[in-house]
Amino acid sequence: MSTVNICETFISIQGETTYAGIRCFFIRLSECNLRCKYCDTVYAYDIGKTVESDKLIADAIETTAPLVMITGGEPLLQQGFKDLAIKLCEIPGTTVLVETNGSLDISVIPAKAVAIVDVKCPGSGEAGSFDEWNIGRLRPHDEVKFVLCDRGDYDWACEFVKRTNLTQHCKSILFSPVSSMLNTGILAQWIIDDGVNVRLQPQLHKVMGVR
Repeated sequence: MSTVNICETFISIQGETTYAGIRCFFIRLSECNLRCKYCDTVYAYDIGKTVESDKLIADAIETTAPLVMITGGEPLLQQGFKDLAIKLCEIPGTTVLVETNGSLDISVIPAKAVAIVDVKCPGSGEAGSFDEWNIGRLRPHDEVKFVLCDRGDYDWACEFVKRTNLTQHCKSILFSPVSSMLNTGILAQWIIDDGVNVRLQPQLHKVMGVR
């Protein structure tokens, strides 16, 4: 029976991705291999507690949430991740999202799950951590996220999208501002002025004041 180390589980409203606004069961796995400057879940760096995957499956079913997100930390670091994700995908009527920092091989994410892949910009302090082989591993239903601190990050992200022809590899490209550093309205105007084919993604859960 497989196990994973978890930081926490909770029910909330999905605040990011194209699934924003939907009731979601979050499974936050422990430990991360990156240290982003703006990280708001540093408490997930610790080892956490070991839980059997079947227990998490039962919890997900009990919530009746149509959406489940496996997040972190960095989920792909954990040996039991794949088994957990596969079992979650077998729950009828459930969509499974997997949020990953993009530094590890995303091909371990089950075909039925939606990968939400982060590309770290210079402002994160972890630029260069992205495994560019992951571009070819993206599926048509996956999404790619850029978290932006300033104009420099925006320009860098736009260049990355163009250089990798990213729009041809995934469902949606998300530009998300760090709320304490970049005004959402300013980012919106940059996207409008430049005609960039991306989705503006403020953190809805922070606007609502929920987790």
